[in-house]
Amino acid sequence: QLQLAESGGGAVQPGGSLRLSCATSQYTLEYYAVVWFRQAPGKEREEVSCITHNGEITHYAEPVKGRFTISRDNAKNAVYLQMNNLKPEDTAVYMCAADLFGSECPLPSSTTYNYWGQGTQVTVSS
Repeated sequence: QLQLAESGGGAVQPGGSLRLSCATSQYTLEYYAVVWFRQAPGKEREEVSCITHNGEITHYAEPVKGRFTISRDNAKNAVYLQMNNLKPEDTAVYMCAADLFGSECPLPSSTTYNYWGQGTQVTVSS
C-alpha cells in the first residue's frame, strides 16, 4: 500500500510563505496524480490543487490562483505545494491524496482516493 507523508506546515503571519511536501519512501510516486486538499474547522474539505502523474497538467482552486504553485520531483518521490502571500483564510489542515495513473486535473468528482497522508497544519495569523 502506498504510504504518503506531508510535511512543511507551521504558523506564519499574513503575507508569509510555506512549502509543503507530499512524499513516499516505499513506492514510486511517478505513476500517481497527486491532489492537495485542505479542511478548516467547521468547514467541508476542499480541493486546493492537483498535478497529473507526468506533471503536464496542473489545476488550482480559484482562491489560491496566483499564490500557490504545485510541482513534482519524481526522482525524489515528492510533490510540493509552494504557498506564497498566505492569508488567514488559508488556515487549515492540508493533506495530499494519490490516484493511480491519474491523467487529468482536476480529477473527476467521483474519484475515490485510497491513499492519503495524515495531514499537516497551516496556521496564518497576526
